[in-house]
Amino acid sequence: MRRVLMVAAALVASGTVPARAQVPDTVRVAQGRLAGVVAASGVREFRGIPFAAPPVGRLRWRPPEPPPRWAGVRPAAAFAARCMQQPIFSDMVFRSPGISEDCLYLNVWAPPRATGRRLPVLVYFYGGGFVAGDASELRYDGESLARRGIVVVTPNYRLGVFGLLALRDLSRESRHHASGNYGFLDQVAALRWVRSNIAAFGGDPARVTIGGESAGSMSVSALMASPLSRGLMAGAIGESGALFRPTAPPLPLLQAEEAGTAFMRHAGATSLEGLRAMPAESLLAAASGVWFRADVDGYFLPATPKDLFAEGRQSHVPLLAGWNSEEQDWHTLLGDSATPARYDAVLDSMFGSRAAEARRLFPGATPEQVAESATLLAGAGFTVFSTWKWTDLQRRTGGRAVYRYVYAHPRPASRDPAAMPLHSGAVHSAEIEYALGNLATNRVYAWTATDSSISAAMESYLANFVKTGNPNGPGLPTWPRLAAGDSARVMVLDSTAHAEPSRHEAGFRFLDSWYTSRHHE
Repeated sequence: MRRVLMVAAALVASGTVPARAQVPDTVRVAQGRLAGVVAASGVREFRGIPFAAPPVGRLRWRPPEPPPRWAGVRPAAAFAARCMQQPIFSDMVFRSPGISEDCLYLNVWAPPRATGRRLPVLVYFYGGGFVAGDASELRYDGESLARRGIVVVTPNYRLGVFGLLALRDLSRESRHHASGNYGFLDQVAALRWVRSNIAAFGGDPARVTIGGESAGSMSVSALMASPLSRGLMAGAIGESGALFRPTAPPLPLLQAEEAGTAFMRHAGATSLEGLRAMPAESLLAAASGVWFRADVDGYFLPATPKDLFAEGRQSHVPLLAGWNSEEQDWHTLLGDSATPARYDAVLDSMFGSRAAEARRLFPGATPEQVAESATLLAGAGFTVFSTWKWTDLQRRTGGRAVYRYVYAHPRPASRDPAAMPLHSGAVHSAEIEYALGNLATNRVYAWTATDSSISAAMESYLANFVKTGNPNGPGLPTWPRLAAGDSARVMVLDSTAHAEPSRHEAGFRFLDSWYTSRHHE
């Protein structure tokens, strides 16, 4: 223990651990004893806990294996390395020491030791397009929710070529005849670790809610669809994205294997052995600009999520999901011109013989209407429609309550006005700090009392849902369950939270028909 105290003291001195954190707090998990830190709030923090063996060497592109045991007390005061990735997104603020292929670690925030009762758990998966992100990011910090009586877990998962590469030889060596989807298998391994170990932190393994934003939200939809994670969740939260068309529908395995073979040639390798022998940094460089997708591998995904949900073969748990009001703006579709003439031309190009129908459902008679409709259509092509489809199918076949939202509050001005433009709506990822109670850790924006009030309400809704499967609670405007069709009501999360009829159900049904006619899933 003296060594653990010395290590923790050195981390505090180096700035890796906030100076307010103190040692010690120890727990025993299946692999050995851990020593975390205790924040000034009393929240217990355990960082860099291995939940799987390092996926290196012969374990590259294989399902995660159990983590090794250790002797003595393992320090858990510092974040582990993030998974291999390029520095792509400027809004990601990491606390991890760097990148490494050895990255399958998770972090736990737990309330002060409870007496005689097990607490609900939130396992939150980061976003980043499956190419970037990390469980150490400031915006995913779990202390605020832990103060509300929730055990929070943030796991890493493999990204890009390391997490999604499919190859025929990988499928041949797999006893499941599957390849790709390794990052998703990491997420399943993290959930299994939570099921086995979360009681040591005061958590209830039977009350685990999974959540995430963007790629993390897509992951939640995939985990709900997968038979491998059945029984590992009691609820699900999705923020902006699902693994449905058009956002990121999985490829057939054969097509993913063919894409993997093309990448292997591009990387200058002639065999799986050659790829496995390449340094991680060389693989990462070769994969720059290459997009790897999930696949229907017959193991993690026996069919597309759309088909699994349509057939009622997903996890039947409560779902809270939605999107932001400006996931993309109108420039994405129209360029620099928001005139009705330009809008009409784009609709004609997009929808062909069904353009008149689209124009009726997404009107554009004035520049103001054009901007609103084009913003919605651009967002639909990004994350909005897939999230709508996810909630609609879960309502139809999931047998449990579904709660849908639109987050509409724009961020305030930047502290440096020249650095960030103002938006009229809520851009992609804008809600994370509000929902998780982490406005103070984002020093880019000049937060106001209104922002703090919105954050408190959102965090309350989220905490209620994690605890009960229902976001409603004392002092909050009522959030109705999602009803069928034109009776659907959506919770608008803005300066004042309020439920209102979903304005675009007919438009989304039109898009559903249009996507179905263009693609076979």
